[in-house]
Amino acid sequence: MFNKKECVAMLLAGGQGSRLYALTQTVAKPAVPFGAKYRIIDFPLSNCINSGIDTVGVLTQYQPLVLNEYIGNGQPWDLDRIHGGVHVLPPYEKASGASWYSGTANAIYQNINFIERYDPEYVVVLSGDHIYKMDYNKMLTYHKDKGAAATIAVLDVPKEEASRFGIMITDADDNIIDFEEKPKNPRSTLASMGIYIFTWSKLKAYLIANENDKEASKDFGKNIIPDMRAAGEKLVAWRFDGYWKDVGTIDSLWEANMDLINPNIPIDLYDPAWKIYSRNPVMPPQYIGKNAMVQNSMITEGCSIDGSIEFSMISDGVTVEEGAVIYDSILMPGCVVKKGAKVEYSIVGENSVIGEGAQIGARPENITDKDTWGVAVVGHNINISSGAVVAPKAIISEDM
Repeated sequence: MFNKKECVAMLLAGGQGSRLYALTQTVAKPAVPFGAKYRIIDFPLSNCINSGIDTVGVLTQYQPLVLNEYIGNGQPWDLDRIHGGVHVLPPYEKASGASWYSGTANAIYQNINFIERYDPEYVVVLSGDHIYKMDYNKMLTYHKDKGAAATIAVLDVPKEEASRFGIMITDADDNIIDFEEKPKNPRSTLASMGIYIFTWSKLKAYLIANENDKEASKDFGKNIIPDMRAAGEKLVAWRFDGYWKDVGTIDSLWEANMDLINPNIPIDLYDPAWKIYSRNPVMPPQYIGKNAMVQNSMITEGCSIDGSIEFSMISDGVTVEEGAVIYDSILMPGCVVKKGAKVEYSIVGENSVIGEGAQIGARPENITDKDTWGVAVVGHNINISSGAVVAPKAIISEDM
């Protein structure tokens, strides 16, 4: 056993992310670029170290290579520790045979031995596909003060959106008295954020029982939380009132990027007291050419801009040639937009090339049938030929 840790974080980063389509065909969802210079996983990793949690297990499964390489030894997040630090935890072959992670609870169960090495009193379970800044230490203090077996972070959402979430019903002291998974007629507006703190001795017992139940689906929301509630364990809700976005869909990924350049949205990437760390490539400064026009956008190092950009997120190493126009879009690292091309309300994947005069996406006001409008997506390493047209809402995963 290593040095004892009061709290260990387990970050679930193995999901396929199928609703991001072309953007997750070759990379895990937490490794998708975000906010011009980050990847999605930078946010929970940065939250951990800013909260004083220096031992993190990252559970990978689907397309793990880019994510594994990106995390490396954890140095960018100050998680390269002799005792603790960040550890990538893929499924592995045991004496009883190999087994993929079959659910969020099963993924933690398969790594009980990792957790036990640090003999923690508490375990925080996180998702790798959320954009937010949270002090987990405040949540842990609340958990201890309440004497809870499990504490679930909740966000008060508009009633019309509540049916999209797992909903917690609480008493006047925020003890959880019932739980509904995506109810049609929600009795509460307290939505689970998929962020949990457990007393480890309690969680371990329920993970083992869940694994031994062959009928169970091995999931926290469907099994572990309801089982704990049914057994009378003390479950409490911890209310979070900051910015939080699940970026599991094309629309939510686009919206979260646009939120970063919206002065009315409360997520501050420039707060020195709570930095969001990332592993950035070493590149020269961005170059803004004589023909460029840039408004209300984020442009990262290594870019060469000679076109017009408005309300957009431009990642490292991007080239926008003279006469090209970028509106309300996200250009991921290394992509090139050739002369005269127009990219509107779109996401363009890493290292893709948009040919001269091509049209990617369109503004909604230019579409007659609003049901056909949506964010257009060009996947990673795709070549769009000169003059080609990619319609709104289209998902392009091969050259055209």
